[in-house]
Amino acid sequence: MIEAGDPSRLGATVIDGGVNFALYSSSAERVELCLFTADGQEQRIELPERHNDVWHGFIPGLESGSRYGYRVHGPWSPGDGLRHNPNKLLIDPYARLLSDTLNWHDTMFGHTLSDTDVMDTADSAPFMPKSIVVDPGRTRTRRPLTAWHDTIVYEASVRALTAKDKKIAEILRGKFEGVASEHIIDYLKALGITALELLPIQAFADEHFLAQRGLRNAWGYNSLAFFAPMPRFATAAPLDEFRHLVDRLHDANIEVILDVVYNHTAEGDVRGPTLSWRGIDNLAYYRVLPENRDHYVNDTGTGNTLNADHPVARQMVIDSLRYWATTFGVDGFRFDLAPILGRHFTGFSAQHPLLEQMTHDGVLRHCKLIAEPWDIGPGGYQLGGFPKGWAEWNDRYRDTVRQYWRGDERQTPAMARRLHGSADIFEPAGRTPFASVNFVTAHDGFTLNDLVSYERPHNEANGENNLDGHRHNYSSNYGVEGDTDDDTILSVRRKQRLNMLATLLVSQGTPMILGGDEFGRTQQGNNNAYAQDNDTTWFDWESVDSKFLTRVRDLIALRNSTPLLRQQQFRHGRSSNETGFRNIEWLSPEGSELQGLDWHHAQAITMLLIATDNDAPPSPDHRGVAVSFNPTEKPVSFTLPAIAERGDWIVGGYTEAEPPTFKAREWVLPGQSLAIARWFD
Repeated sequence: MIEAGDPSRLGATVIDGGVNFALYSSSAERVELCLFTADGQEQRIELPERHNDVWHGFIPGLESGSRYGYRVHGPWSPGDGLRHNPNKLLIDPYARLLSDTLNWHDTMFGHTLSDTDVMDTADSAPFMPKSIVVDPGRTRTRRPLTAWHDTIVYEASVRALTAKDKKIAEILRGKFEGVASEHIIDYLKALGITALELLPIQAFADEHFLAQRGLRNAWGYNSLAFFAPMPRFATAAPLDEFRHLVDRLHDANIEVILDVVYNHTAEGDVRGPTLSWRGIDNLAYYRVLPENRDHYVNDTGTGNTLNADHPVARQMVIDSLRYWATTFGVDGFRFDLAPILGRHFTGFSAQHPLLEQMTHDGVLRHCKLIAEPWDIGPGGYQLGGFPKGWAEWNDRYRDTVRQYWRGDERQTPAMARRLHGSADIFEPAGRTPFASVNFVTAHDGFTLNDLVSYERPHNEANGENNLDGHRHNYSSNYGVEGDTDDDTILSVRRKQRLNMLATLLVSQGTPMILGGDEFGRTQQGNNNAYAQDNDTTWFDWESVDSKFLTRVRDLIALRNSTPLLRQQQFRHGRSSNETGFRNIEWLSPEGSELQGLDWHHAQAITMLLIATDNDAPPSPDHRGVAVSFNPTEKPVSFTLPAIAERGDWIVGGYTEAEPPTFKAREWVLPGQSLAIARWFD
């Protein structure tokens, strides 16, 4: 019934006349392929061949749609880091599709619940999701190919974006097809963003402790299968439905970026379940303590850490990324806890083989690669430390913008550096402004509405005694914690939200907007809503602040039509011979250049950008941009320079209720406001 097969392609591969199976395990003594009928009947077939530690076999006549898993026989020796247990059905690490979302059962633990060193002999197969043989096919190759300097990222999850959208058929809400719906596509196009960054859609597991509390993972940072879409996000055909989502967004000229979690898996620490990698080859896929191989290195804070030094673990990551990019046309990836992917046992290196492979791979070098540049391990904060060609989430940008608009003292020098694209962080290594992914809020933390409404987290619903979540939020409630009917407070909050979004859109670098911030989404003060797959995180489409949304759309349109706000290279005050001004200047309200000690006392400033021959403005008469910032509570009068003999400043955007007016190149900005002007000849 089974033939030798081919060891060169890991996973289950449909080829002429049958299916080839190949599984890597250096520590196995034998491997059983388990085939399942629709009613759960199991047939066990021993893989007949082993080549370079790849166990393989070919079954003639087997077709796409067949359900399978593995039982791996080998040493049970926890002290040596070996946890083979053939009583546990294992998911193929290369499975392209799973039969179901994981639903917890005690049999999934390879050890007894009372002792992690004692093997559990109960069979987990009746309760485990099955891997499914599929021939995934390929999508068309046309992509938007948006340049980095033209990119605006919108971060959202499949569930949150669509679960409450009554303009979508109920069966499609919270699904891939909901994101592909006409309402969502039209909404994103009208907003003006260029890329949708989806929280993890690779199959993940709800954490065991969440299931015990009756909660569910809303974010997806708990990987179960790196090649398979999350079953929960599909109505019937996950691969086809995700492909349709990508195609629909591409038709709208919107790129798709996937948030991916290769740094750890859902198997957790030694107390966790045996679902796949742990029972296949524990030491190949995970880092263990050299002095105690029974315990994992926990640089992720989630119990285990990918062993990026092992070539098979590295190849799995590369193969997975290439699969999503080639089969579905995904345009880019945001890597959760990305320093893990560059970690040797001795620490992080930007020249780590895995980072080098991702950077130079023939497929992936055409994708957008974005790092979350920190983990909790030694030397884990690596902002600015990733290779050329990568972009990175910039938390210094986030914190500086929050503090500046909150009115904290001595933030102006840092604010100027962040507006400038954080050249101080990225340029020394020869990187460009797009390397800085600028954001004020993200899924992890307060929404923008909550940032100006709460001074402390309100995470009680997570069941952790409100001890979870980030504590250094640099937020302000402006007088009342949470909801209020006070029109004065509401007015300040609204303007501060617009101030921070406007700042994001006039900064050099790559802006990222948290989905829903553009219309006032709230999580009622929960700044760690990972466990709230419910109304807390779902977009309330019936409570959209349409006037605020219009203001945000206008600001995005302003950025998209103003190349000076999205430069490909850092500007360093080089002279513009035609105007007499340098290409970037920082001015006091009186219009004089800030120098030396001026920076220590300045709060209100103007950023002046002047077009040069290299800037290619949208029309020959567009000469400059001025952005005036007033974080104080009092009105400030700003004087802008005349940058040419002809022309004048024209208001382009503002955050006050009414636009400021010019009188002899002077405008007055009310307290806590921002305004943008452009010079046309």
